[in-house]
Amino acid sequence: MIEHGTATPAPPSRAVVLGASGVIGQVLTAALRTADIPTAALASAELDLAAPDAGARLAGVARADDCLVFVSAVTPDRGRDLDTFMKNVAMGRAVARILESGGCAHAVYISSDAVYGDDVNPIRETSACDAPSLHGLMHFTREGMLAHAASVGRVPLVRLRVGLVYGPRDTHNSYGPNRFLRTAIADRKITLFGNGEEKRDHVYVADVAAIALATILHRSWGVLNVVSGTSRTFGEVADIVARLTGGAEIVRQPRQSAITHRHFDVHGLRTAFPAFVPTPLSEGLAATVAAMATR
Repeated sequence: MIEHGTATPAPPSRAVVLGASGVIGQVLTAALRTADIPTAALASAELDLAAPDAGARLAGVARADDCLVFVSAVTPDRGRDLDTFMKNVAMGRAVARILESGGCAHAVYISSDAVYGDDVNPIRETSACDAPSLHGLMHFTREGMLAHAASVGRVPLVRLRVGLVYGPRDTHNSYGPNRFLRTAIADRKITLFGNGEEKRDHVYVADVAAIALATILHRSWGVLNVVSGTSRTFGEVADIVARLTGGAEIVRQPRQSAITHRHFDVHGLRTAFPAFVPTPLSEGLAATVAAMATR
């Protein structure tokens, strides 16, 4: 659950987005600028958070009245080993040093629902974190580092545990909407494991940006799951994608793992932002197809 530092939305003097070139970072940066919030958008080319001097370099960028948004990570498609884990932890250390010194006014960390175990249903913000992967363990480790540092530096910190994100510009090619769309358009084919019975919560990237922006405007702190609140089977997702792309063939392959489902209790999200209405999956997928067609 989260608390709001301000009941009435109030923009920060400036937002600094770390990881601005990623799929969430790009959309959030655009949303901040649309809201007329001065924004410093930093990608790894401008500031490599894993470099030994990253903390000092970030201290030279951050201001005491900034909102610092940490959305940068080496994603699983680029590595799932211990070296990747340690690089991500080093990135978290650089940001933690800013929070520990009170070097910003507010911080937003884009975490992941991968911090929760596979056997937790429904998932709530209070559910035990028992990450089954190094990627999930990395996010939980960085959350702990940042929470400790923010407490020392007295910086309000909100941790947004984001579900399975889909939308334009995604490069992760993860199983689900993003891969289905890519292969349906390029190869006229969608590959399912088994009949795609597993249920997952897929959240549109613009919705993630909207919630992150709302927490910035309210100077929120605490933990919040950012999801759609509706779990759909991969088979249903494939059917929607096939229809939107003109009838791509759905090919079924033998299942490689046991069937698991993932559901969320979104009471915390609805309480924090009662006016928020998540984008229906069919609408988000249609918007993604339209965006991909113009690239």
